[in-house]
Amino acid sequence: MKSLVPAVLRDERQFARLFVGQSLSVLGDRVSFVAVPFAVLSVGGSASDIGLVTAAGLLPMLLFTLVGGVWADRFRRHRIMLVSDVVRCAVQGLIAALLLAGIAEVSHLVLLMIVFGTADAFFMPASTGLLPLVVGADRLREANALRGFVQSSGLVLGPALAGGLIALAGPGGALAVDALTFAVSAAFLARLRPRAGAPAAARTTAGGTFLGELRAGWSHVRGNAWVWSGMAAIGVYHVVVLPSVFVLGPVLAAREWGGVASWSVVVAAFGAGAVVGDVCAYRLRVARPMAVGAAALAVASCQAVVIGSGGSLTVIAVLEAVTGVAVSVFFTLWETALQTHVPEAMLSRVSSYDFLLSSGLMPLGLALAGPVSASLGVRPTLFAMTVVAVPASLALLCVPAVRRLPARAPAALTGPTGA
Repeated sequence: MKSLVPAVLRDERQFARLFVGQSLSVLGDRVSFVAVPFAVLSVGGSASDIGLVTAAGLLPMLLFTLVGGVWADRFRRHRIMLVSDVVRCAVQGLIAALLLAGIAEVSHLVLLMIVFGTADAFFMPASTGLLPLVVGADRLREANALRGFVQSSGLVLGPALAGGLIALAGPGGALAVDALTFAVSAAFLARLRPRAGAPAAARTTAGGTFLGELRAGWSHVRGNAWVWSGMAAIGVYHVVVLPSVFVLGPVLAAREWGGVASWSVVVAAFGAGAVVGDVCAYRLRVARPMAVGAAALAVASCQAVVIGSGGSLTVIAVLEAVTGVAVSVFFTLWETALQTHVPEAMLSRVSSYDFLLSSGLMPLGLALAGPVSASLGVRPTLFAMTVVAVPASLALLCVPAVRRLPARAPAALTGPTGA
């Protein structure tokens, strides 16, 4: 039985604590993703209100992600994550209580989701920066692959669990379960004992001012071609490719594939492929990880043309599964590269720019996808998305610093302050 447990969980006790708590929290997030729209509808909200509540949770990402990156490099990251979990637990618990009491209003949900999104904005840079302090450098890829496995599995299990909870206890009951997962995650974070990071003096620049530290993080991004080019390619993927999945795919399914059941098959196939990709990434050992990652991103960027190909549902589902494999491989290798080659003292600041260019800009693509497809047509828009996105990922492969980036960090980063 012991052999069934991944070695990184057996050997890295602190990572195991983090992993268990975060795994439950991720599953709760997937439940929340389904439950929140139904919560809005249950209080008499409209489709526009669903968009408003969703935007309320995303807007703080634009405003506070960079702040979260600076703070996570200044202070103990697991404590920032702990506070974030406590806040999100309280928010989801309050929403659940309002729903179960029958007194919730759309305005309540909007205000509480703003608080939730703010806590999220502080959590993510801290989470990326924490991993090198709870797992050895030679196990980072395995740790990221396991985290990705949980994320991918949640895509498959979360909606099913959410459906059962909503049917049994309504959206309020489902969100109460999500609140509980944050409480469990906070309990594990409270017991976490990460290794010491860089000394405080190594974390501060320009007299320790906020803007000085923020500029130092940006200087590192700008001064490393593999970092800024990778972030640019990821930004294109989120702004150009993902709207094909979140907006245009469901539209095409409703018009031509028979509706939500067919679209669910495609989404489930992608999720299954992503799980396979995480397993592959766990075992993958390559000398030039970002070269492999850039090639995987090119495959992942074909999602739009797959959806608009006009093939049978089976063919589309199989091809989406292939892109799911590629997505998992790329993001595992990307996150590992950041944690390996960016100095630990500024890792959260650098990753905050990454989150800003991905999660922060994605609403722009989601907002534009509908009007553009109304003008050009759904299929031409999907083909145009591919024409933009695939060359962008291939351009990443043309950057020498990307192709040559080694799997291991240089000696200067392998000391006590290295990632």
